[in-house]
Amino acid sequence: MSNAIDWAFAERIAVSIAGREPFSRSYHYSSIAEDFEELTARAQGLVEAHTGWTSTAGAARARVVDRPGWVRANVASFQRMLRPLTDRLEEQVGAGLLAPVASRVAGAELGAMLGWMSTRVLGQYDMLVLDEEHPEHQDLVYYVGPNILSMEKRFAFAPREFRLWIALHEVTHRTQFTGVPWLRHHFLTLMGDLLGMVEPDPSRAFHAVGRVAESLRNGRNPLSDGVFALLASPHQRTVLDQVGGLMSLLEGHGDVTMDRAGADEIPSAERFGRVLRSRRSNVALPARWLQRLVGLEAKMAQYEQGERFIEAIETRGGPELLNRAFESAVSLPTLPEIRDPDVWLGRMRSAVPA
Repeated sequence: MSNAIDWAFAERIAVSIAGREPFSRSYHYSSIAEDFEELTARAQGLVEAHTGWTSTAGAARARVVDRPGWVRANVASFQRMLRPLTDRLEEQVGAGLLAPVASRVAGAELGAMLGWMSTRVLGQYDMLVLDEEHPEHQDLVYYVGPNILSMEKRFAFAPREFRLWIALHEVTHRTQFTGVPWLRHHFLTLMGDLLGMVEPDPSRAFHAVGRVAESLRNGRNPLSDGVFALLASPHQRTVLDQVGGLMSLLEGHGDVTMDRAGADEIPSAERFGRVLRSRRSNVALPARWLQRLVGLEAKMAQYEQGERFIEAIETRGGPELLNRAFESAVSLPTLPEIRDPDVWLGRMRSAVPA
C-alpha cells in the first residue's frame, strides 16, 4: 500500500468534519433502506424505458449509509483509483524526512474535502471501483440517509416522491455507464491517462503563476477549474477538457432524464429541482473557497452547462441529434463544445453518423 497519502488520517479528518446528522438517530431512518431498495428498482425501469438503454450489469443495488459510511466508501474508492499515481509519487519522492509530513498533509486535504462533501451529498453511483477481489463493493448506488431525511424535514418534501427523484438521478448515471457499452471503459481510460501524466515537477508552479496573472488580467477566476487544471501541462489540459465535457454531458443528461422519466410519478419534481439548484449555489464563503481549490465549483457548473447544451442540441434536432453524442468516444463533446454547442454541431455535420 502506498504511503504517498495517509489514508487513515484522511478518513479520521473526514469523519470528524462530517459529524453526525441528528436524523441518523431518528425513528424515520429505519425505513429508508427498504424504501430505496424498492425505489431504485423502479427508477431503473423508468430510466431504461425513457433512454432505450438496458443495463448490462443487471439490477441496480441500493446501499443506504450515514456520513461516516459514505466517507469510508469514498476513501476506499480513491485508494483504488489513485493507486497508480500514489505508487509512482512514492517511488520518485522516496522516504525522506519530509515524506511523512507530505503524506499527512495530503491526507488532511483529501479528508477535509470528503468531510465537507459528506454533509451535502444525497446520492452517488460509485463506478470508479477497480477491485476485482471485492465485487460486493462494486456497482453500488449509495444514498446518504441522514442528509436525505434532513432535506425532507427541512423543506417538507413528500418522502416517497423525493426518494424516487434522487434514485432516478443516480440510476441514470448507472445506466449511462452500464447501458452505453463503451462509456465506462472510455471514462476510466481518460482518468488513467490523466493520472499517468501527473509528475511531481516543481517547474509547473512557475507556469501556474503566469496562468493566474493572465486570468486576473482578463477578469477570470484563475481557480475556476481547480488547482489541478492550473498546474496541468498542455496535454493534460486537453484530457481535462475531454473529462469535463463528458461529465457535463452526463450530469446534464442525468438532470434532464430524472425529470422526464419520472414526470408522471413525481408531481413535485420542479420544486425539488428548484431547491437543489439553490442549495448548490447557496454556499458559505469558506466552503466556496474549498470548492474552488479542488474544482468542485466547476463540477457544480457542469449541471447547468450540461443542461444548456442538451437544450440547445434538442432545439436544433431533437433527442435523435443528442443521441449522436453517445454513439462513440469521438462523438462526445469536449468542454469548449459544451460551452459553445454550435462548435459540436458543426463537427457532427461534417462527420458520418456511426
